[in-house]
Amino acid sequence: MTDGERKLWSELRQFRRWYGIHVRRQAPIGWYIADFAIHERGLVIEIDGEHHLMPDRMAKDRTRDQWLGSQGYRVLRFTTSDITDSFDGCIEEVLHALGLMAEDRGNPGSALSSRGRGDAATAPRGR
Repeated sequence: MTDGERKLWSELRQFRRWYGIHVRRQAPIGWYIADFAIHERGLVIEIDGEHHLMPDRMAKDRTRDQWLGSQGYRVLRFTTSDITDSFDGCIEEVLHALGLMAEDRGNPGSALSSRGRGDAATAPRGR
């Protein structure tokens, strides 16, 4: 596991306590292994290193994502630099994908969860 994956896993593990959502790490789905999966919400989260930017790897990832989509999964991909440079933004994207973020019309940046966790940028971290 990379440092970015460890950091994300530390946060995602708390989703059960905060939202009642179970996140699995290194979850097998068909013949693939997802970095993180939320089966009951049909969400796969992948952390991609630089090798995923190579044309042949991008084609394999597209094939994989299409297959996962045919199985009812939506795939969110973050690069290792996304995790390093914009961790809170990545968490917010996961929360949006799970339907746990509500946007205030007057302030699109405000985030309120269905469990009252509050703004993702100021919420407690499980680190």
